[in-house]
Amino acid sequence: MAKAQSDATRVWFRLIRLHTRIRMAIADRLKAIGISVPQCDVLTTLTEEEGLNQQILAERLYVTKGNISGLLDRLAEAGLVERRVIAGDKRSFAVYLTATGREIARQGIEIQDQFIQATFGKLAPSALAELEGYLVQSRDLVRAAVLPTPEVAPRKLKAIV
Repeated sequence: MAKAQSDATRVWFRLIRLHTRIRMAIADRLKAIGISVPQCDVLTTLTEEEGLNQQILAERLYVTKGNISGLLDRLAEAGLVERRVIAGDKRSFAVYLTATGREIARQGIEIQDQFIQATFGKLAPSALAELEGYLVQSRDLVRAAVLPTPEVAPRKLKAIV
């Protein structure tokens, strides 16, 4: 059992390190267009569906409402998004891309696509399929291991992983 635990631990840390390296590489590339990874996440999410409120954006991006508020403040100051009052609810805002925001999002997506092609794109289709299978299996194990606690409301558990 000790061998299996050490193998699992080694693979776990390898996965965490790979995630960090990928995130750092993408962050370095996104600097060229003046945005961070979290800002790019917001912009690209809005390319899929505009008019989301802060709560929905926060849930989709796995961040707190406070974090998304700060991100949106910076993106609005940069002229990349705009907040519009939701009819009938003066406390909530719908978020939309500006024309500039849409162009920066397009560039961010292109930067990520180029990185993907230079890395994962070089793997054989069979290796990609096998890797995806392992990732889905791992995701399912993580989902099963997450138990509801008072800090994590059951409705938020669906969004985890």
